[in-house]
Amino acid sequence: MTEDPMQGDDWVPEACTLPTLEQPLRRAEFDDLFAIDVIAVAQESPQRVRLDLRAEPSTAARAAELAAMETDCCSFFTFDLAISNGQVSMVIGTGAAHEAVLAAVAARAEARLGAVA
Repeated sequence: MTEDPMQGDDWVPEACTLPTLEQPLRRAEFDDLFAIDVIAVAQESPQRVRLDLRAEPSTAARAAELAAMETDCCSFFTFDLAISNGQVSMVIGTGAAHEAVLAAVAARAEARLGAVA
């Protein structure tokens, strides 16, 4: 049995300002995105992960809303949403100090890929 990279809150950096009680809810929102809307995960570098998403307007809107909420509490993340030629992708970036957090997010996305919640 593999260990869940985001089980518990010990991976959450001190720079995150999301109240502790809200962290499981945010994690569940990301889990839903990963399970329902992400079709591929690519670790482009230690500081960049690309999520290829279903090419649906509602998916792009949901990803954008989640990214906006996340940058409000975790300013060390950047999110770039691209919609082009019938494809939707979101690149999540961070600085060197938070590479481990980004790696945990990527691992969680891969673990939930296609596992409809």
